[in-house]
Amino acid sequence: MFTRRHLRLLPLLLPLAAAACGSGPAARPVADNEYQDYRTKGDRGKMGGDQGLVFGIGKGAGTSGSQDGAALGVNAYLWRGALDTLAFMPLASADPFGGVIITDWYQPPTAGGERFKATAYILGRQLRADGIRVSIFRQVQQNGQWVDASVSQTTTGEIENKVLARARELRAQTASQ
Repeated sequence: MFTRRHLRLLPLLLPLAAAACGSGPAARPVADNEYQDYRTKGDRGKMGGDQGLVFGIGKGAGTSGSQDGAALGVNAYLWRGALDTLAFMPLASADPFGGVIITDWYQPPTAGGERFKATAYILGRQLRADGIRVSIFRQVQQNGQWVDASVSQTTTGEIENKVLARARELRAQTASQ
């Protein structure tokens, strides 16, 4: 269900979506193993044993009549790594085909008067260090109101590194099966 907040983002995302559809000189065919969900083995169009896990919810959530849902639009290891890394924050929105994960505000129990929000962008179908971008937003409470505050670039880099480490771990687990 779309909210007003989603609709405000639409004008910003439409040019990105249009640019992603281009077939300029930088475009290249994508290998099947880059496009597949890491949980699927075999045909690109077949669901593997963990149906319903595209959004990371449920296990064996049912049978899907559509075979198009088997593959993500982005690298599945980075997608799952980002979901796993940001799992401590409440999830506001997740688009596995566009590669965007948006969390809701999270207030750590040990940090009164401070809250955080994260947005993760998976930028491609390859497991590469430059395939993930994370933005962290921080607010502090002043005079009963939430005010934007700066976030250290080190913090953002650490979160990106944790996503990459988790993605590599998932890939290693899949390769050993």
